Amino acid sequence: MHHPMKELPIVEDYGDGFCSRLAEWGGMIVSYETFPKGVDATPLFKGLPDDMCQSPHWGYILRGRVRIKRKDGGVVLKTGDVYYLEPGHVPVFEEDTEILEFSPKKEYQETIDVVAKNMAATQTTK
Repeated sequence: MHHPMKELPIVEDYGDGFCSRLAEWGGMIVSYETFPKGVDATPLFKGLPDDMCQSPHWGYILRGRVRIKRKDGGVVLKTGDVYYLEPGHVPVFEEDTEILEFSPKKEYQETIDVVAKNMAATQTTK
């Protein structure tokens, strides 16, 4: 399978530079996502173990800078970095960021179900 990265189907477009495009290939989720500077995903993972993302991810930072919070401290990823994130992390976007990421479908879906519920709750309180 193949597809132009920036033409993957849009799943969510929140505006202000926050967009998620993804497809499922061979039991994996491939995603191209953009995040504006200042997005802290901490509230999105509330209700998951340790209130952190529970899906592993393999990816590449196309542009930007993201701080990854973990129980053991964390790490900063920047343009050109290739990465693997174990379950138990939270991203904080320190610059406008573009990523290409691969995640196992089962763990990704279990996590995104909680994220979607938390986002919906945030939308109704605005």
